[in-house]
Amino acid sequence: MVVLGACAAWPLITAAARDGRPEGMLLAVLAVAAGYAAGRMGGALLPVAAPCAGALAGITLMTWVPHLAPGPQITAPLGHAGATTAMVILSAGAACCAASGASGPAVRSAMRLLAAGIAVTAAVLGSVMGCVAAALVLACSLAAGRVRRRGAALAGLGLAAAVAAGLAWAVAGNAVPEGFAASLEGRLTPHRVALWHDALDLARTHAGLGVGPGRFGELSVASLGSPLSDGKPHSAPLQLAAEQGVVGVLLLAAAFGWLLYALWHSPRPTPVVLTAAAALTALAVVATVGNALSFTAVAVGAGYLAGLATSRPFALDTARRAGEVRGGAVR
Repeated sequence: MVVLGACAAWPLITAAARDGRPEGMLLAVLAVAAGYAAGRMGGALLPVAAPCAGALAGITLMTWVPHLAPGPQITAPLGHAGATTAMVILSAGAACCAASGASGPAVRSAMRLLAAGIAVTAAVLGSVMGCVAAALVLACSLAAGRVRRRGAALAGLGLAAAVAAGLAWAVAGNAVPEGFAASLEGRLTPHRVALWHDALDLARTHAGLGVGPGRFGELSVASLGSPLSDGKPHSAPLQLAAEQGVVGVLLLAAAFGWLLYALWHSPRPTPVVLTAAAALTALAVVATVGNALSFTAVAVGAGYLAGLATSRPFALDTARRAGEVRGGAVR
């Protein structure tokens, strides 16, 4: 509550100081909070059915909502492919969480087949990155069943997200070798790299409060020079650095760190926890190089998956109380 409250309060402060528009950030925080609450309730009541329903809802949304699908149009705004990849990751993660939490082998196999089907669906829709990401989440879920101590695995996932953010920052600051930078620019597109350069320049100039929420598009040369730009740098850390200063970046890091801490102390089985952590880390990497978190459906899905993985199923409390009653009767 403290972290989410700070994430909502700081944009209001910077918006008041810089004449910004905090509505987008406030909507994102509200979406994450709503998804998290729904995930906690669903995970407590239906620890297997709730993630299965979330997986089906995610893949349905990705398939039927045209603004999330990459599509063949070369004029599609930047970020839709990233949103599709994000929804595939979250859907596959939810299906794998259902498989890891299922007690029967038939249900477990069915949920893993659902995750594989999500990867195939992404490939059919033209999202190669989504297909690869779903396959990686499924592989991590299978490997998580052999992990006994979740702390080291969660630390490794946190390090992976930090490396991805650091790489994006290095590319924006021209701090990578020329050959490697040229290779990355070919994959990311020169326009996106130019947006990152502008974001870092604005962050250096306005490190304290940023330029104000929603104002990057007004001040970025690359954004103003492209008719297809949506006014965002397509990197969550760089956008927060440019629009909300150093504090905004620290709040983003605190939110992800709190998520890993909550997963570490989650009462759910370790395979469920690590599967959700792998999916959310993959989402963090996508958000570092794309605009996925600007889509409300992605923010809700991320909160929902986090809530599922940190929930306490009522069956656990019932079993614990029954054990306490039997222990008291024996004494």
